[in-house]
Amino acid sequence: MASVVTADAAYEVSGDGYAPEGEIKTGGKPVGALPDVLTLMGRVSVLCNDAELFDEVGKWKVEGDPTEGALYPFATKVGIERAAEAAAAPRIDAIPFEPEHKFMATLNRSADGEMLLVKGAPEVILDHCDRQQAATGPEPLDRDWFVREGDRLAAQGERVLGPAWLPNPDLRAGSLRPADLPKTLVLLGFVGLMDPPRKEAIDAVQECHGGGIRVTMITGDHKITAAAIAKMLGIGDGKTAVAGTEIEAMNDAALQECVRDVDVFARASPEHKLRLVKAIQANRQIVAMTGDGVNDAPALKKADIGVAMGIKGTEVTKEAAEMILADDNFASISAAVKEGRTVYNNIEKAMLFLLPTNIAQGAVIAIAILFAFTLPITAPQVLWVNMVTSVALGLVISFEPHEADVMTRPPRSIDRPIVTGFGIWRILFVGAALVLYTLVVFFWMKGHGASDQMARTAAVNAITLGQVYYLFNSRYLLDSSLSVRAHLGNPYLWYGLAAVVVLQILFTYAPPLHAVFNTEALPPSVWLWLILGGLAIFLVVEIEKLVIRSTPALKDAATRR
Repeated sequence: MASVVTADAAYEVSGDGYAPEGEIKTGGKPVGALPDVLTLMGRVSVLCNDAELFDEVGKWKVEGDPTEGALYPFATKVGIERAAEAAAAPRIDAIPFEPEHKFMATLNRSADGEMLLVKGAPEVILDHCDRQQAATGPEPLDRDWFVREGDRLAAQGERVLGPAWLPNPDLRAGSLRPADLPKTLVLLGFVGLMDPPRKEAIDAVQECHGGGIRVTMITGDHKITAAAIAKMLGIGDGKTAVAGTEIEAMNDAALQECVRDVDVFARASPEHKLRLVKAIQANRQIVAMTGDGVNDAPALKKADIGVAMGIKGTEVTKEAAEMILADDNFASISAAVKEGRTVYNNIEKAMLFLLPTNIAQGAVIAIAILFAFTLPITAPQVLWVNMVTSVALGLVISFEPHEADVMTRPPRSIDRPIVTGFGIWRILFVGAALVLYTLVVFFWMKGHGASDQMARTAAVNAITLGQVYYLFNSRYLLDSSLSVRAHLGNPYLWYGLAAVVVLQILFTYAPPLHAVFNTEALPPSVWLWLILGGLAIFLVVEIEKLVIRSTPALKDAATRR
C-alpha cells in the first residue's frame, strides 16, 4: 500500500508487503481519529475481495490476485477486522472481475440493510459515480479532482483502484450482471498500490536488452502507471504507452507497425494480447509470452514460447504454456535464455570438434585406396579413435561454461543453420590438417624402417593427439586459446585429457590391445615428435583464428547470426 486519496485529503500508508504493520499518515504525520470514509474504504477492501491471505511461518502468502491481497493490510490499518466484517455483512451476490468490464462488485446484507460495494479501474468507477463521500456526507462528484489525483498516483508507478459503494441499492440478488451496475454510486476515493520492481528483474531486463532481446510490457494497468513502472524496469521511455482502446482502433497493418517502436501496452484485454503476439510474429520475431490468468491462455498458446507462472498461474494457463516458471521471477527467463544460448553454442562447438576427425579418418583411408598404398589406419583402429574422441573428448564440450559475452550477442536468425559456411570451412580446414599430419607421421615412421603395425600405431596416436590439441582450439570459435587462463573454466577438460592419456598408453603398450588392434609399442623418442606435431595443429588453427579476427569481412561472415 502506498497512497489513499479522498474528497477531503491525501494520505500515505506505511508498511511493506502484505504484513499488517503500518499506519496512516497525512503530511508526514500520523492521523489521529480516522475519518469515516477510510473505514468505508476498509470495508470495501475486505468484502469486495476474492483473494486469500495467509501467514505461513512469518511469511505472508497470497492466493488469488496480488492486488486484491494487498488491500487486506490496508483494511487492518484502518481498524477493520476481516472475519468479523464478513460475518456482519455476508455476501449475497457478486459480479466477478473481468478484463472486459474492469471492476468487481458484491452485494452484501448487513443489519442496516443491503449495500453494493464496488472496486475497479478509476475511469470505469468514475463513469458509474455521481457523488463522492466527504466528511459531511455524500456530495456532487468533483471528477476533475479525482482525475488529476489518479494521474498523479499513476505517474508514481502506483496501481490505482477506485472503491465505491451504494447503500440500499435497487437490485435483486441472484441475477447481478455487469450491465446492472448503476450510475449512481458514491465514490469513496482512490487507493494507490505500489509494487516496485525487484532489482533482479531490472538487471534481467538490462541483460536482455544487451543481448538484443526486446522486452515488451502488456498490462491491464492504467496507461500512466504502465509507463511509469516500465521506466523503472528500463522498458520504453517512461512516457509512451498504447492503451487497449488505441489497439482496437488499429488494423493489423497499423498494429504491426506500432509494435516495432512501442514497448508498453496498457489496459490490454485478452483479445488485445493475442493481436499483439500475432503482430510481433508478423514482423518475423520470435515471441515468448508470460502470463498467469485464464485470459492469458490464448496469447500463450499463440506465442512461440508460452511461459506460465508456476506459483500464481492457473492450471489452464499452465496447460496452454510450453514452459512453467517455477519461481514467478522474470530473472529466471533471462537465466534460461543464457543457458539456452550456451547449450546451442556447445552443440555447435561439438559439431565443429567431432566432424573434422571423422572427415580425416575417412579421407586417410580414401587416399590410401586411391593411391594404392598401405592403409595408415585400419577399421578397428578407426572405431577406437571414434570411441576415444567422442566419449572422452566430445563430452567435454558439452560441459563448457557460459562465455563472457554470451548475453551481449544478438539473437540468431530463425533460418540460421547449426553448421554455417564458416563451420564448413573450419571442418574442412582442420580435417585437411589432421589428414596431412596423420599421413606425414605414417610415412615418416615407414621411412625409418618401422613395421606396418608400428607405423599405424603412430598414425592413430597422431590423429588422436591432433584432436586433443584441437579440443583446446574448439573451446572458443574465434577467440584466442593461447593462455592458461582460457582453459580454467571447465574442470571436465582435464578429466577428459587424463582419460585419453590412459587409453592411448593402453592402446600403445598393452599386449591384449596389440592383439585386438594389430598394433605395436612405440619407442619413447617418437612421442616428442607426435606432441610437437599436435602442437603444430593447435598453432595452425590459432593462426587461422587470428587471420579471421583481423579481417573485418571474414569476421563478419564467421559471426553472422
